[in-house]
Amino acid sequence: MPKAFQEISVQQLAQTLQTDIATGLSNVEAKSRNQRLGLNELSREKPDSIWAMLLRQVNSLIVWILAAAAIVSFLMGDTVDGFAVLAVIVINAATGFILEYNARESMEALRKLDRTPARVLRDGQIMEIPSENITEGDILVLEAGDLVPADANIVLANQLEVDESALTGESVPSAKRIEPSAGDVPLGDQHNRLFKGTAVTNGNAKAIVTGIGQATELGKIATMVHQAKRTATPLEAKLDSLAKVLIWITIGLATLFLVVGLLRGEETRQLIETAVALAIAAIPEGMSVVATVALAYGMLRLAEKKVIVKRLSAVETLGGTNVIFTDKTGTLTQNKIEVHKLHFPAGDLSVTLHPGKNGRKTMELAGEDLKLSSSKEFELLARVGALANNAQLNSGEPDRKQIGDPVEIALLRFAEGAGIDLRRFGSKYIRKAEEAFSSDTRIMGTLHESAGTYYVSVKGAVEEVLELCHWESDTKRKEELEISERMAAEGLRTLAFAYRESMQLPSDGFTNEAKLTYLGLIGFLDPPRTEVMPALQACHDAGIKVIMVTGDHPATSLNIARQVKLVGPEEQLVLTGKDLQSFDFSSETDQQKMLNCQVFARVNPAQKLDMIDFYQKRGDIVGMTGDGVNDAPALKKSDIGIAMGQRGTAVAAEAADMVLKDDSFSSIVRAIGQGRVIFENIRKFIVFLLSCNMSEIFVVTFAGFLGVGNPLLPLQILFINIVTDVFPALALGVGKENHKLMLSPPRDPKKPVLEMKDWRRIVYYALVITICVLGVFWYGTSQLGLSHKEGGTVTFYALSLAQLLHVFNLYSGKGRFFHNEITRNKFIWQAQGLCILILVATYFIPFLRQVLTLQTLDIKSLVLVLVGAILPLIFTQLARTAYLTRRFKG
Repeated sequence: MPKAFQEISVQQLAQTLQTDIATGLSNVEAKSRNQRLGLNELSREKPDSIWAMLLRQVNSLIVWILAAAAIVSFLMGDTVDGFAVLAVIVINAATGFILEYNARESMEALRKLDRTPARVLRDGQIMEIPSENITEGDILVLEAGDLVPADANIVLANQLEVDESALTGESVPSAKRIEPSAGDVPLGDQHNRLFKGTAVTNGNAKAIVTGIGQATELGKIATMVHQAKRTATPLEAKLDSLAKVLIWITIGLATLFLVVGLLRGEETRQLIETAVALAIAAIPEGMSVVATVALAYGMLRLAEKKVIVKRLSAVETLGGTNVIFTDKTGTLTQNKIEVHKLHFPAGDLSVTLHPGKNGRKTMELAGEDLKLSSSKEFELLARVGALANNAQLNSGEPDRKQIGDPVEIALLRFAEGAGIDLRRFGSKYIRKAEEAFSSDTRIMGTLHESAGTYYVSVKGAVEEVLELCHWESDTKRKEELEISERMAAEGLRTLAFAYRESMQLPSDGFTNEAKLTYLGLIGFLDPPRTEVMPALQACHDAGIKVIMVTGDHPATSLNIARQVKLVGPEEQLVLTGKDLQSFDFSSETDQQKMLNCQVFARVNPAQKLDMIDFYQKRGDIVGMTGDGVNDAPALKKSDIGIAMGQRGTAVAAEAADMVLKDDSFSSIVRAIGQGRVIFENIRKFIVFLLSCNMSEIFVVTFAGFLGVGNPLLPLQILFINIVTDVFPALALGVGKENHKLMLSPPRDPKKPVLEMKDWRRIVYYALVITICVLGVFWYGTSQLGLSHKEGGTVTFYALSLAQLLHVFNLYSGKGRFFHNEITRNKFIWQAQGLCILILVATYFIPFLRQVLTLQTLDIKSLVLVLVGAILPLIFTQLARTAYLTRRFKG
């Protein structure tokens, strides 16, 4: 089996790729390889055409049934009815098209990483070329600030550090070296490799290109973004399922009515007209529009809370989420390195830094012996950390805008918190010499002079610094080494510090000239965000499982998980990417391990996809947070992808459904609450719409079977569905928040939008409205002597008003009729007023009255309309009171 690139020596690799390390490729050979291997760019995903998007809007059974109803209306000469139905189709299609016209630019965002020039060695000369012209075997010339344009192996490195957080999730830059890495190790541990899209933060290097375009690690992620299919959201799937039920009900009723009518010898034209009326009555034409508006309103509410929603249905999906995969760096932590723990030979102190005045930090210390904070060793440790340092600290600026290595910035913050005035520090201590950090020595030392005294300050790898120090016994040195290993096991990045003071100028090798005095150890950590713990507790209360998935070190990941109380203080279970490689997801044992673990470390993008797929196959609704290029496939695959807006890459933002402007996990919790409110509102208005539509179906069907003719015409039913039903439904859809929803578990994703109890309510509401409306129709035509058209007018207005008043039946069980979430909703009253004005206009404006085939009514008929409208509300409330009374007594 051939060795991986990270295992091959520089000479072997140069021979394999047929290149010369000293002179690079020739221009002729480079052009030949460009033609043979292609350009160094990512493949493009062809977007859907506008025509394909338009076709998708009308390719549904509901649209086909409405279209068939329009065609039948035109064939029968009812052109007004036909155009009205077509208008409904066009409005719904236009709404869907406008919402879907959101170009998915994940691949374009990935390609933006390519549009930078690169320096290569060709024909023995360093030249700058477009990054897409780089080919395998090219020798890259890199320095601090450069983006790595292709995957490569290092052939020469000088203090090289690379920010690989976009690929691995590690917040600390990775130190690179030439020596091959051993075996099959994660990307974060391949120290002799460079990866396309990462950034050089320190030093310089030369490297042989080993992979370009899709063959790079970035290209593999781009391929996974292509292949990760976004499943239909739960709401989309459930509304689609509900629509299919309604369609079959429509077809069944219309067919039954036609067959019975033909057997009874009724007029064919009348039967067809009634069948069209049934088709229109059964389909809640306004349901998709109301759902869209409800989701859009929720989206606006979330925007006020610093959550940007790219897809409307994502709002509801988040409300149903019961599993969240979250990144560690920047989401649960602050994405900056801080001093976390101090170890002195005399004891330990834990450190917490807080923002102070003028951008300066204040320090809070904890430990068994707080007297250490006023000791000479404490002052010396802070001073040495500030002297052996090349960073610059600008007070008032966040750490990500400071200049220098993140660890050195953390040391300056610590010194500032310890009371050192950094503004005067540089003039007090004059630097005379420096021994820079290298992969060979693994230490950094500086020589400063102040008032005739020379100060040697050293920091570096624990083993190397301990060797330079004076020890009374080797046992004590070993004890310090063991302590450093325990700190590393806690997930801390640990450095050792030592110093020496002298009245004489040391020689050039000042760090090796004499034994140094050991000061202690400093453990660094990316600290947790302060708001994370209450947010995680809110998730726990809401029945949501939160899982940390990161590319960082296992010990660091577990430490942070304990600090934010994602897991208990005694939790030891961490699974790594290497563990997952041997996982058999069909094995019950491995499945249980997966379900029991809440911390996953050193996980690669493909494994994130496998984990999301595992939970999705269990029926869970999975949310995924991320900010890096490596997160893009998982963000797209998950039911709800959540990207970070401040520190996130453009790739992650484009692949996600939502973007957090403040990068805060607590914003996710607020979004979940809003999502649950949205779903409850949607369920409520669907009950309202379907009970109204079913009452129309019953009115037409029962009237037909009773042989009293059709009291409602197709256009009248369409008018009721579009106008007087939609506005109250819209008002229901934008109801206020209900904080109690976040104290209960997420709804079962396997359950439909409407459960059996909801269907029973719908049928009951519809029957009550039907009986009352048909009752006034019968009374008007048989007792008051109204004509069939006048009786139809009474039916039209009675049904319209009964459905308007029906909205007041939909308050929750604990509410009171005159004081509940419905009566407190100002939009309900506005909708009622608007719909009543529209109904009044249909009666008093001759044109509208003529189009809808309505008649003028006398006072008795108008009273009859009011009776038919109010009785359903009264009967429903009486039945509700009786049910609650019986339940209370039971």
